[in-house]
Amino acid sequence: MTNLGASSLAGLAQLRTGVRTCRWSSWDTTGGNRDNWPIKAGQTVTLGRTDGAGCVRHIWMTTSEADNNLKRLVLRCYWDGETTPSVVCPVGDFFGLGHGKAIYHQSLPVQTSYLGMNCWWPMPFAEGARFEVTNDSDKDSFLYFYVDYEAWERPGADLGRFHANWKRDLVTRKDAPIGANAAGQDQRLNATGADNFVVLEATGKGHYAGCYLHIDTNETGWWGEGDDMFCIDGESWPPRLHGTGTEDYFCGAWNYNQLREPYSTPYYGYHFKGNQDYTGKHSQYRFHVEDPVCFESSLLFSIEHGHANDRQGDWVSTAFWYQTGRWQPLPDVGTFADREPYGFGGLERWPGRDRSALPQ
Repeated sequence: MTNLGASSLAGLAQLRTGVRTCRWSSWDTTGGNRDNWPIKAGQTVTLGRTDGAGCVRHIWMTTSEADNNLKRLVLRCYWDGETTPSVVCPVGDFFGLGHGKAIYHQSLPVQTSYLGMNCWWPMPFAEGARFEVTNDSDKDSFLYFYVDYEAWERPGADLGRFHANWKRDLVTRKDAPIGANAAGQDQRLNATGADNFVVLEATGKGHYAGCYLHIDTNETGWWGEGDDMFCIDGESWPPRLHGTGTEDYFCGAWNYNQLREPYSTPYYGYHFKGNQDYTGKHSQYRFHVEDPVCFESSLLFSIEHGHANDRQGDWVSTAFWYQTGRWQPLPDVGTFADREPYGFGGLERWPGRDRSALPQ
């Protein structure tokens, strides 16, 4: 029996047939203790590949955080012989370390114990899987890893394929039109969502399972008034899933109550906190494990960067979802220079971007 839901405590005693437990790992096959794989500058390595049906159950990885190494290495995963990957993400971002820094956080599908990075998203496949990691920087790197998966005698029915994709944008303030709000007060209005930060745009049938959102800003004051908007199956604005604020979507409230310490829970968290004046680097996550957002043909998920997109900064996201019917390649992650994190005092480290609207 191949059952994706059999891993809960309630179903753990249920015996299964037609399943072989397998692993790819970086262990030293000489019997020695050099248990990492070197990944030289510019090199792509295949962590493992398999044919037939199965499901990845757990991934563990670790490497160095020096020299922005968590951004140097890019994970790509392919299902069922596809020619473009369904997972395209820097290794650190895949595990929620969007600022390239090692931290502790604990959610249901992803946990990091400093640099011990773990993922439990189920990743089924019917005709094979392949995992690759690329180091597209000019410095050599290394990786320790486990990929624990099951080989199945036959494919599971009605299972979407796991997807993850990274995006980054240097968002700038937008001059939205001014009009009366619900209280009759004049303020800027966003009545289209056109200038929002786009977390995910997908075509096919599936369901959205959550995201990480990382922000780096030099602006003082609260940046979290932006609403979340899910346009499902081509619906026009306003969508039927329209939120009330950034921290509200990430299950917080009231500017995260100006917390002095980050926190994490099974389904949501504010796991990296910047300065008390809201400048600096911040991270949050929301996982739709109990409440996936389903779509039949397409999904556009975006969020305002501040109310009516009136804030600026470096915005980075990683979206997670399941789907079938993808025929277009996912957006690529660019070069290492496109991914390298920075503080807002060092904008020259992100070449090729329009910075004219950003005060220094």
